[in-house]
Amino acid sequence: MKFAFFDAKPYDKPSFEKYGSQNGIEFKYFETKLNPDTVDLAKGYDGVCVFVNDTVNAQVIDKLYEFGIRIVALRCAGYNNVDLKHAEGKLRVLHVPAYSPYAVAEHAMALLLTSVRRIHKAYIRTKDFNFSLNSLTGFDLHGKTVGVVGTGKIGRIFMNICQGFGMNILAYDKFPDQSLPCKYVSLEELFAQSDIISFHCPLTAETHNMLNADTIPLLKKGVVIVNTSRGALIDSEALLEGIKSRKIGAACLDVYDEEESIFFEDNSGHIMNDDTLARLLSMPNVIVTSHQAFLTEEALDNIASTTVQNILCATNCEDCDREL
Repeated sequence: MKFAFFDAKPYDKPSFEKYGSQNGIEFKYFETKLNPDTVDLAKGYDGVCVFVNDTVNAQVIDKLYEFGIRIVALRCAGYNNVDLKHAEGKLRVLHVPAYSPYAVAEHAMALLLTSVRRIHKAYIRTKDFNFSLNSLTGFDLHGKTVGVVGTGKIGRIFMNICQGFGMNILAYDKFPDQSLPCKYVSLEELFAQSDIISFHCPLTAETHNMLNADTIPLLKKGVVIVNTSRGALIDSEALLEGIKSRKIGAACLDVYDEEESIFFEDNSGHIMNDDTLARLLSMPNVIVTSHQAFLTEEALDNIASTTVQNILCATNCEDCDREL
């Protein structure tokens, strides 16, 4: 059994080689992303393995179906890059709903601590032998109110971490779990009362741009925004204006709504065409990492193991609770 593996990176290969060889699956690694221009590379394979920035739209789906491919194995949790409605009846689409929720939650806290304690600035200074403490004053997390948007697995782990810091926790979720150590409130109340807001919800029509020009005025002045979920939860231009107006005190972003053509690649020798991202990166109170929250050894192993299980399940025509 042969699978075309798109958007391949060096860190993907060891774990997929391990589980693939154990289960009779051969992966052919393509550095290019799957899209209408590259879909012909999948011809002759039994299925495709794709990531968050691959495009599985109607055109791609029809081509894959024409090639006799019936399995799309997502090695990620998100699936907003797949036209599921068009895939229905043509392709089985499976994903990895939880590869390491600890990795993402811990990265969110790492970003937050880096921002509020100015770790990134201190690191650069001391590399130049500058040991001045001027402009490095931060603030305690203890006693602050954190608003957690989305209380699934990752949101719950993030709340547990915040609880360890002695923070007050507000939460918003469409399906609240009253057993969690938080107080559920409306989204508007969470925006108004939180010193820090961390997003841990999926991207849907309802959550798209939930932080925007209309909701930013509701925020507490100086709030810190953390997003390790999906870039399009936040209107980036509105975020930029919120930072410029000093309404938003800092932003910690591991995702960006137009990241598809930027993240996961070395663009250091190129001019940044995305003006909004370029301006965000120029802000001293903005930290951006390139969708790396998931990137731990444990997560990579879980991703490969679950993806291979999904492929075997689909190949054997079995029901799978990870099928979309």
